[in-house]
Amino acid sequence: MSRKTNWLYPLLLLSPALAILLVFKVLPIILAFRFSFYEWGIAGEKGFVGLYNYYVLLQDPLFWRSMLNTFYYVLFTVPLAIIISLFFAILLNKGVKALGTFRTIYYLPVVTSIVAVSVVWKWLYDPSRGLFNYLLELIGMHPLRWLEEPRGIFELIFGIKLPLLLKGPSLALFSLSLLGVWRSIGYNVIIFLAGLKNIPPVYYDAARVDGATPWQAFKNVTLPLLSPTTFYVTIMTTISSFKMFAPVWTMTGPPPGGPLHSTMVIIYYLFQRGFEEYEVGYGSAIAFVFFLLILVITIFQKKYSEKRVHYEI
Repeated sequence: MSRKTNWLYPLLLLSPALAILLVFKVLPIILAFRFSFYEWGIAGEKGFVGLYNYYVLLQDPLFWRSMLNTFYYVLFTVPLAIIISLFFAILLNKGVKALGTFRTIYYLPVVTSIVAVSVVWKWLYDPSRGLFNYLLELIGMHPLRWLEEPRGIFELIFGIKLPLLLKGPSLALFSLSLLGVWRSIGYNVIIFLAGLKNIPPVYYDAARVDGATPWQAFKNVTLPLLSPTTFYVTIMTTISSFKMFAPVWTMTGPPPGGPLHSTMVIIYYLFQRGFEEYEVGYGSAIAFVFFLLILVITIFQKKYSEKRVHYEI
């Protein structure tokens, strides 16, 4: 078989998948980039405006507020999700009976409809009848307006007025973050558990012989050898957190994104401008800027975080 035939045969096998990626992934990115240079409404193209949509975007206070809310959401959701997931994975790795059952229980939130989950959590957050406020009252704390409180959590904790950048996410946005943490635990636990199973027990035996405490064994054996898994989980959790949309639509408002735009994240703002207000050109500009943001963050994570990843045992 010639070298040319060797090259064409795998390409032929990959062509259906490549065609799907081209039509549903690459082509929409190219078209969105093109639309961003036009005033494009529900009736179609209205004229070429160049960089005007980007100029308006940079001066749009709601765009910057949605970006800040998105970063708040990611900064609170990703670390909590990773720490809690790793904790449960380590517990399950201790030789728990009915491990398969626990894996199924932890993974159920991942396969459950996010809209259905959001409706249930909205009921749990209900100020007068919700389970969370009932538990707070049992321990002598005042009930909270979980999804209705626009003030930042640091303002609520310290009881003083703070600038926008220092007051932290609103209690409403933090409530959505807790939902994001809970929903991501199942997937992350399975991945972490697979990584823990791949660490040879001989390293822990050597650590015990050297007199290492459980914490020292975790710090010097588990964390370094689990770093490829942690690196993967961090990137995937970060990307999924940036794409948060359904909880804002389902749990906040009316209108969604409230109270006082404190839960308006960039994906919902893109949807609002592009699909509710039919400003397709402006929405495409937001989408392309968001695409570049995710790309830069992913490259940054890969360049700097991967230095601490140990792929060889």
